[in-house]
Amino acid sequence: MASIKDVAAAAGVSVATVSRVLNAHPSVSAEARTRVLAAVAELGYRPNAVARSLRTDQTHTLGLIISDVLNPYFTELARSVEEEARALGYSVIIGNADERPDLQDHHIRTLLDRRIDGLLVSPADGASPLLQDASRGGTPMVFVDRWVPDLDVPVVRSDGRAAVRDLVAHLYALGHRRLAIIAGPGSTTTGSERVEAFREAMADHGLDLPDAYTGQGDFQAASGRRVTEGFLDLPEPPEAVFAADNLMALGALDAIRARGLRVPEDIALAAFDDIPWFVHTDPPVTAIAQPTGELGRAAVRALVARIEDRTPESAAFPARLVVRRSCGEPPASGPPSRPASQIPTQSPSPVRRSTS
Repeated sequence: MASIKDVAAAAGVSVATVSRVLNAHPSVSAEARTRVLAAVAELGYRPNAVARSLRTDQTHTLGLIISDVLNPYFTELARSVEEEARALGYSVIIGNADERPDLQDHHIRTLLDRRIDGLLVSPADGASPLLQDASRGGTPMVFVDRWVPDLDVPVVRSDGRAAVRDLVAHLYALGHRRLAIIAGPGSTTTGSERVEAFREAMADHGLDLPDAYTGQGDFQAASGRRVTEGFLDLPEPPEAVFAADNLMALGALDAIRARGLRVPEDIALAAFDDIPWFVHTDPPVTAIAQPTGELGRAAVRALVARIEDRTPESAAFPARLVVRRSCGEPPASGPPSRPASQIPTQSPSPVRRSTS
């Protein structure tokens, strides 16, 4: 394997000049730069990343901790993070917390030991002392999707409140009055925020959200099945169920079908977090779609800004309602629902705020 000395000899320059070329230093002449790059290509030289990180105190590596790699939402998020990081000259190491705070802390510890330059986290639990210590200890960090309210860390997320209001208005227009929600864990900001938004939107239409119509899930399909079975056992089951994430919605659909019931004829179903599968279910599922790719890209840009001692920004991107057939057909006299194919797909503009 060629060394930096081999490159210097082949190019007829000093080792220091080769180093300056590889680090894009402006003090090298165009002619010397050309010879060095030609020698690098001819010899197949690859810089030693570990040695370089010891000299520059940077590894050009980012850590990403996601809550559940099996959830299509986080899979897409990780892909967009990796693509944007690569475009900016960074590699990404991914840790899957599997919605477990202990596993989240294991990944944080491992990534910090590898001397990453910065950390992107979708927290499984905001109470983690290790997460708080890392932030307060100066590790460049950005929260994506979920956040910890008492930490001074930039947050890149979607704002689904308007979309939840649109969903409740849609259900109300279809004649549904008994609305239920399968909530996510209360320890996550997204879990509590979606319940609050749903309750407020119902209140706008003069509807209450009884405790019996609020089921506690954990963002997994099994909990969606369990909670929905409980709803269906009630003396007066809900007319519509809103699952606060996509996997719980799939579990709810399983429970409804297991009872021999039909969606939407017997009970309506909607979900937060649109996924490609929802187009192919029978019926296709009405869902709130987040601009996942843009979230990932914006989170990387915010983290790199923090690494480079620039002021990063928090950003909230609006989610949108995608109307399909799982909540029912609109009345003949009412305005038609827009199918998914007619809903704009361009990236929305974020609402930003500076974070010091």
